[in-house]
Amino acid sequence: MPALRMQTIEAPTRPPRFHYAWIILVVGTLVVFGSLGLARFGYTLVLPEMQAELRLNNTQAGGLATANLVGYLALAVAGGALASRYGPRKVIAGGLALAALGMLLTGLAGSFTATMAWRALTGVGSGASNVPVMGLLAAWFAQRRRGLAAGIGVTGSSFAIIVLGPLVPRMLASYGQSGWRVCWFLFAAATLGLAILSLAALRNRPSEVGLRPLGSTGGGEPASSVHQGLQWSTVYRSGTVWHVGLIYVAFGFSYIIYMTFFTKYLTTEGEYTPASAGRLFMLMGWMSLLCGLVWGWVSDVIGRKGALIIVYLIHAVAFGLFALWPSPAGFTLSAVLFGLSAWSIPAIMAATCGDLLGPRLAPAGLGFVTLFFGVGQAAGPSAAGAVADATGSLSLAFVLAAVVALLGALGTLMLRDAGMVRGGRQAGGSLPAGGCASQVPDEPS
Repeated sequence: MPALRMQTIEAPTRPPRFHYAWIILVVGTLVVFGSLGLARFGYTLVLPEMQAELRLNNTQAGGLATANLVGYLALAVAGGALASRYGPRKVIAGGLALAALGMLLTGLAGSFTATMAWRALTGVGSGASNVPVMGLLAAWFAQRRRGLAAGIGVTGSSFAIIVLGPLVPRMLASYGQSGWRVCWFLFAAATLGLAILSLAALRNRPSEVGLRPLGSTGGGEPASSVHQGLQWSTVYRSGTVWHVGLIYVAFGFSYIIYMTFFTKYLTTEGEYTPASAGRLFMLMGWMSLLCGLVWGWVSDVIGRKGALIIVYLIHAVAFGLFALWPSPAGFTLSAVLFGLSAWSIPAIMAATCGDLLGPRLAPAGLGFVTLFFGVGQAAGPSAAGAVADATGSLSLAFVLAAVVALLGALGTLMLRDAGMVRGGRQAGGSLPAGGCASQVPDEPS
């Protein structure tokens, strides 16, 4: 009789009760706190004192913001590409460390030229950390949860605004003329600590710890795609990705005008004290706390296109109110409206890149569209400052921001539905002509 062979039956593998993706999300949110919240939005609150001591006009004040954003732009594409090739963990940590150095040197600067150089260096570090961390979230969360994850991640900026709103005016009052310098030193120390945390806690992809992306239903990446090189042309030859990037310009140009000159406008033309302006800034932060989460979820349900149109229209109203209703009621309504939708566009864009390109190319795709975003950001503050110096008021600068936000809504309306996601599925089933060649499935275990 043939020998009986014992058959081993393996128990089905159960997903872990606590997925490491949640650690990635928490640390990623803190990365945004440092790379954008401190490095960029901290400037909004310290600007009046910096401008007074360094004797800067509005054009120069806008120029400092532009220098920061040019630095961000320089590393936006390269940071995403480096993260796709070498892994986001080291790139993110290095970027945060560089941003911390730039903030430290900003606090030591004594001239416009030196301050511009160090603001640019801070921007380089911000671009090298913020862009890859948003792409990292796309790798750790399955498609149907990417909008939600990206929405949570961008709340790092909200937490920074909530903290800085009351903190910076107190620091300025306590340290007098040196208060703005002390603020930059504090921002630098916090950002350096976040760089160390990122290096210790982040992981490049779920497979490094034997996991699938959170929410993955199986399948996995074909073996051939693992061994083949990354198809960079998938990113740069996609007509849809180019269109998405052009839409992103409008957000970069419009929102940065609002954020850069928010406190300056309130204190010089709105008769606010630094403390009262800080409280309104904090209110905006509280309002924005869940905006990425809510709008990321909305984009998962109704589609990225519809969500983008709605948000751009809200922004246009918020910026217009700030200029055309110069009263406490108008300022407050403007801050609330912007806060309710503030960071939703970056969250939707991050999710869109994951949808179109898959998790491995998502950082490169996000870096590419951030190039367009960065162009808008770099142009916005200088244009607004020049308008303010020419007219003697910042009001028209905010009107300009509102018009550009409306153009963003119009550009989104012209975007094809194919390739844009609704409810975790491709709305059109495939990308339009000129779109991505294929979509990379979620990372296998």
